[in-house]
Amino acid sequence: MVWVYGNPVQIVFGAGCLAELPRLLANRRFLLVTYADPAFAALRRRIERLGAVPAMIVDDVAPNPNYELLAEQTARLGQLRHSVDAIVALGGGSVIDTAKVLAAADGDFVAVRRFLETRNGSERLGATPILAVPTTAGTGSEVTCWSTIWDEAKGVKHSLAFPGLYPETALVDPELTLGKPRGLTIATGLDALSHALESLWNRNANPVSMGHAVTAACEIIEVLPRVADDLGDLGLRSRMASAALFAGLAFSNTKTAIAHSISYPVTLRHGVPHGIACSFTLPAIARSVRDLDGICREGLSRIFGRPIDAADELEAFLGRLGIATEPVAYGIPAEAWRAIVNQALNGERGQNFIGSPDALLSAMVGARA
Repeated sequence: MVWVYGNPVQIVFGAGCLAELPRLLANRRFLLVTYADPAFAALRRRIERLGAVPAMIVDDVAPNPNYELLAEQTARLGQLRHSVDAIVALGGGSVIDTAKVLAAADGDFVAVRRFLETRNGSERLGATPILAVPTTAGTGSEVTCWSTIWDEAKGVKHSLAFPGLYPETALVDPELTLGKPRGLTIATGLDALSHALESLWNRNANPVSMGHAVTAACEIIEVLPRVADDLGDLGLRSRMASAALFAGLAFSNTKTAIAHSISYPVTLRHGVPHGIACSFTLPAIARSVRDLDGICREGLSRIFGRPIDAADELEAFLGRLGIATEPVAYGIPAEAWRAIVNQALNGERGQNFIGSPDALLSAMVGARA
């Protein structure tokens, strides 16, 4: 087996490491991408007191970054008299996704849109250095080179994938996850679990990505229910932040697979939050791959003892968190569910899935529709 693993992101991890931001910026002019709500305004003032004062702020980030808003934000950045030398993304996955689009656009969203829709014109994309500061434990985007973008008018999800968009630095401070509500903590944690497991039943899996995935999944399964019941425990929050980071390192080389491919229409058409949409199908997928060999079997064995036990253990785990695993619970009737699964198998992320389509359809649509 010939395999390759690579990730160029410098990682700075630990409670209080936000204080390292001015040193890492090294006096560069920077754009701050964040949210507008009071908690993030307070964080912005905190980094300003540390000596990192942004040249511009973009704080109108959408939960699912879309064409129209991204084009307007790009135009605003393009109007700066002096360009920025770096972008600081302070927030969750949507903030980091937005920062990547702004870095790639370099003032011209048309170039990004052309690349997304034709896969041509990569030479026209920018690569402004990004310092990613995640405030949730889930996205993994701080160590990947892609961004999820939505064309809401057409009901289409695009993935902006470009090597120049790996962040320069991931600054992971678990203190920033304190105060996040239970629902968000669970949803983001389940997103990270999906990243880990999706990198196992994946055509691009390799021994290094498997090691990261196993570490992440074991921690999340142990810690997420505990942190959900004790949101102020910094030790548990640190473990979740570390697990989400390792899940990011896993799928930074494999990309995601079928669960994420299914999740996009579930989020877009049925309003299910991303972390839930990409995780409630995990037991069914695990059931469909339990007879596979190779990295998938080895990874699932390390996590669950036996691959045959993975589906039942995942169902029990999700049940403890109050997450239903039947599509009908999310308002998706059987016929629509079958169409979603079939479409997902043909999607870009669905093509990464190593399982049998028939086994997947049997597990998802058979008696479980």
